[in-house]
Amino acid sequence: MKFELIKVNTKIAPQVALIELNRPKELNALNQQLMGEMRDALAEMDQDDKVRVIVITGNEKAFAAGADIKQMAERSAIEMDRIDQFSTWDQINKTKKPIIAAVSGFALGGGCELSMLCDMIVASETAKFGQPEIKLGVMPGAGGTQRMTRAIGKARAMELILTGDMISADEALKMGLINKVVPVELYLQEAINLASKIAAMPPIAVKMAKEAVKKAHNSLLDDGLMFERKNFYLLFNSEDQKEGMKAFMEKRPAEFKGK
Repeated sequence: MKFELIKVNTKIAPQVALIELNRPKELNALNQQLMGEMRDALAEMDQDDKVRVIVITGNEKAFAAGADIKQMAERSAIEMDRIDQFSTWDQINKTKKPIIAAVSGFALGGGCELSMLCDMIVASETAKFGQPEIKLGVMPGAGGTQRMTRAIGKARAMELILTGDMISADEALKMGLINKVVPVELYLQEAINLASKIAAMPPIAVKMAKEAVKKAHNSLLDDGLMFERKNFYLLFNSEDQKEGMKAFMEKRPAEFKGK
């Protein structure tokens, strides 16, 4: 596929793919074309057996500084509903392979929501997170109120969303919003290193484990436990499970084939 607003590298590391947002003049503001390209790239990667983990990044100055306000400013509620821009986000959310956000600079509004849509977040020391939509007379619409609340709790989410304030990477780490903070020159490589570590795991188990963690995150505990248990049992039909346990008992490295 050819893309205009993202760059794709499926060989950034063994079995790891990279998607780079590429609207530097607009601080990677998320318009419909960019999100559509990302949806298509992720769908293709989800079907590519050579890709096991995906990293999404921007640049040192901005992961994504929000949605493209110019596309929305004059639209009515009916027009916004008709366009149904969030259906693209729903499709991205269905990606089965793990996605890691490598964030530096601004991750605001839609950019913050995109980072939270990913499964893990590695941030540089310069990263800034926030949902400033309230300052524009609106509110987060791509999952910000839901994912932020689940990640950091009601009181903190309420404060950030109702004030539009930004938080630093260190604050985001303390709140549990992100996984780790590293120097700016290392943030992308650190995300790739984490992706490589996960890519070395049995891919069917990784997919099902991700699915189960998301179930726990998005549902009641009892439902999540039943879902987790079902996927745990299903893994015993995989060749990778047999190989993984046999290799453990034989004290040798396992050779996982994704079967």
